[in-house]
Amino acid sequence: MEDLGPVAWPPEPIRTARLVLREPEARDRAAFIELLASPEVHTYLGGPRPRDELERETPEVPERWPGSFVVDLDGSMIGQILLRRATGHRRPAAAGKADLGYLFLPRAWGRGYAAEACTAALDWLTGALPGEPVVLTTQTANAGSMRLAAKLGFTEVERFGAWGAEQWLGMWSRVTPSG
Repeated sequence: MEDLGPVAWPPEPIRTARLVLREPEARDRAAFIELLASPEVHTYLGGPRPRDELERETPEVPERWPGSFVVDLDGSMIGQILLRRATGHRRPAAAGKADLGYLFLPRAWGRGYAAEACTAALDWLTGALPGEPVVLTTQTANAGSMRLAAKLGFTEVERFGAWGAEQWLGMWSRVTPSG
């Protein structure tokens, strides 16, 4: 995966009704470690990373790169939105397109935060790269992620086997008015 290319970064923080999407800061380090070490978060992502390893390897200020948004609720990180270029994607239909990823702490699940944050990130992308198609891959067994993909307007391109499970590849594209 690579960054998105010719986009101004970082954007001003993106505010929704309840959330702020912003760059990572030093205060987010503990939440990043919690997110990456969570067995619940990584149920469909190959398993969590060991906490002691994350404590050693995570920089004081988590890495900042174009397309990486912290999802902030009332001043605390509850998740991360990732928009990257899918240059090395295993599926030809996704190669080279923007790829949406998201991780949320379990305490934030079931409240609509992921849909709100992903919608804001996709709106930002539409402004930064008008007409850019976006792909999303998730395991079909991940019912919550499948519901989110549908709510966001992703449509199925294909299903395929990888990493020992059935995967779902969806595509999203917002048509912007011309002129």
